[in-house]
Amino acid sequence: MTNVKTELDAPLRTVRTNIVQSIRAFRVQDLQEAAQSMGHHFLYANLSSAQSKQDVLDLIAQQFTFPTHFGKNFDALYDCMTDPLHKSGPQPGFIVVLEQIPANAKFDKEAREQLLDIFRDAADYWGDRKIPFRCFYSFL
Repeated sequence: MTNVKTELDAPLRTVRTNIVQSIRAFRVQDLQEAAQSMGHHFLYANLSSAQSKQDVLDLIAQQFTFPTHFGKNFDALYDCMTDPLHKSGPQPGFIVVLEQIPANAKFDKEAREQLLDIFRDAADYWGDRKIPFRCFYSFL
């Protein structure tokens, strides 16, 4: 039985539990399957159609199925990724994929770093609570 579990979480066995990193050699499907096998939440957002910060926030809110009252700013994004989930009960862990983050004049390097900082802060938040939170991203 332990061999099956090791085989299922194999794609993540060398990945720290609370980290934000480039998706690199990982495939989205493998990450989704790993999340499922470990009983973790899998959150996926494809941001390829986004042009601006507002577009990015709208797509994340839509694809992560945030509540309708989501404030659509970086503070609200952090809040949705942390406290309400923590208050809703024990969490098994998270694998988050932000695919094709835009890289253009309306969503420049500073905006991209701010976005990733939100997920780094969320990883720290969950790490403090001993809950695995891995976020993988790619740029368009």
